[in-house]
Amino acid sequence: MSPDSTSSRESLPGANPFQTSMLMLDWSRSDPERRLGFKPGRFTSPNKLLSLIVGLVATVIFYAALYLGLAVTSDMQWLFDMFTKRGPCPYPTMFLFFWALSLLLFKWRKLALQQKALLLPVMPQQSDFELTPATARAVRERMSAIVDNPHHFILLNRIDLALANLHNIGQTADVAAILKIQAENDEAQIASSYAMTQGFLWAIPVLGFIGTVLGLGQAIAAFGATLRAGGDLVALRHSLESVTAGLATSFETTLVALVCALILQLMISWLQTLESEFLDSCNEICHKNVAGRLRLNAH
Repeated sequence: MSPDSTSSRESLPGANPFQTSMLMLDWSRSDPERRLGFKPGRFTSPNKLLSLIVGLVATVIFYAALYLGLAVTSDMQWLFDMFTKRGPCPYPTMFLFFWALSLLLFKWRKLALQQKALLLPVMPQQSDFELTPATARAVRERMSAIVDNPHHFILLNRIDLALANLHNIGQTADVAAILKIQAENDEAQIASSYAMTQGFLWAIPVLGFIGTVLGLGQAIAAFGATLRAGGDLVALRHSLESVTAGLATSFETTLVALVCALILQLMISWLQTLESEFLDSCNEICHKNVAGRLRLNAH
């Protein structure tokens, strides 16, 4: 096997540890938003316009499925009524729900792409390898050879920023400080990417409470008509139907909003756990393979 072969992740003994001839990860072709022709968000941040379009299409499909299901069987009537005959609130509730789902879906796919960078053989595997200003330059060249752009990946961007300043660094502690600052920046970047989804998570229950108020108002107004109906049984029956419809609006709009909010909260918690584990892995790799292998002389 020649030194140029990169079929194995570990370098052969005596081979050039930085030599590679294969692009292992192509962000420009793998990012889900870029593949759809939209400007991708940074790292795991989703594109808001693309998510809005996907959420709108999903909402239309959802309501089309309700109408189709009702046409096929009358057993769907209760579900159809819950989303279409309970005032205006269910419509924006479902739109925000699907918009938030699309944000989380793209975020999940972008995180999966970032996680692939953890498996890249950025550093040589020899136990005696040391990072010096000379070898740091070779490591940066290696990263540029195995991915299309290291700055599109959280881990590689962090390593590259630390190694780029290696000539101006006098002690290992200075590198550790740079890695720590960049780690904090990455955490802040990921936390801010949840801002819109968290806003939807707040707005959806509010829409449910608005539906509750509207439904109760309708029921109270209809109850007043019931009292005025007196002994007229026909008028009494119609007014009671209005009362029950108002109560149905009140409770079912709240039910829909709370179920949507619960689903979103569970998905957000799951994604945050995945991203937290990913950042922990990045920190571990940087500590072990960068800060732990530095050999610098004080100026």
